[in-house]
Amino acid sequence: MIPFFLFIFGLIIGSFLNAVIYRLKSGEGIVYERSKCPKCRQVLGFFDLIPLLSFIFLKAKCRYCQKPISWQYPLVELFTGIIFVVGYFSSLIGEVLDLSSWIMVLRLISFYTFSGFLIIIFVYDFKHYLILDKVTLPALAVVFLFNFLLGYSLVNLLLAGGLIFGFFLFQFIISRGKWIGGGDLRLGFLMGAMLGWPKALVALFLAYISGAVIGLILVVLKKKELSSPIPFGTFLTAATLITLLFGQEILNWYLQGVGLW
Repeated sequence: MIPFFLFIFGLIIGSFLNAVIYRLKSGEGIVYERSKCPKCRQVLGFFDLIPLLSFIFLKAKCRYCQKPISWQYPLVELFTGIIFVVGYFSSLIGEVLDLSSWIMVLRLISFYTFSGFLIIIFVYDFKHYLILDKVTLPALAVVFLFNFLLGYSLVNLLLAGGLIFGFFLFQFIISRGKWIGGGDLRLGFLMGAMLGWPKALVALFLAYISGAVIGLILVVLKKKELSSPIPFGTFLTAATLITLLFGQEILNWYLQGVGLW
């Protein structure tokens, strides 16, 4: 039953993340503002805001103005619900969740919190090609707090964040900001703080490989040109999330493959 309730909880959190993503752009208050239709600005009621189900029952249209509802909303809700369940079963926990073990519960809460920040950054960068400091900087503070409570080495986290930040800064300088943006620098540091070393290197590798492959596919399909910008933060956040879940297994597989483990 725990996975089912975690899935429902994930759907609810996904709905909240959608509101945050929208209001970061609109400038509306995140906590106190009532949810409104982005097209007609009608205040939405309870039955308009049931995660996933409202989208289905309303046939992807606003109840009031009949304008289409963006697929972003159900996709973010569904993905968050799935991530909450996968996180429960993943190697992050390593065994059945023991609610009497505060460290195990804290690890799960930290994963859900980190995932929430990553989903916000992913969607916002995908839509607007922008990584906001008002998201990454608070996320950094929260990440360091959780990892400190979990007993991770702050030196290791700072080293990992500093190395990725430095790697991105080098690219930023030599390309004069054409290859990578300033938001990516802060996101790189956030990745290192979340993952530590050497898992941060795994996420970096996954981000560049997936970015190259998807970018090439888009060029072949004539959706992009070689000179077209891509929202690199989407690849960095997706790679970080995968590494949070399966980073140790990926690292072990690689080390075994090259004969170093």
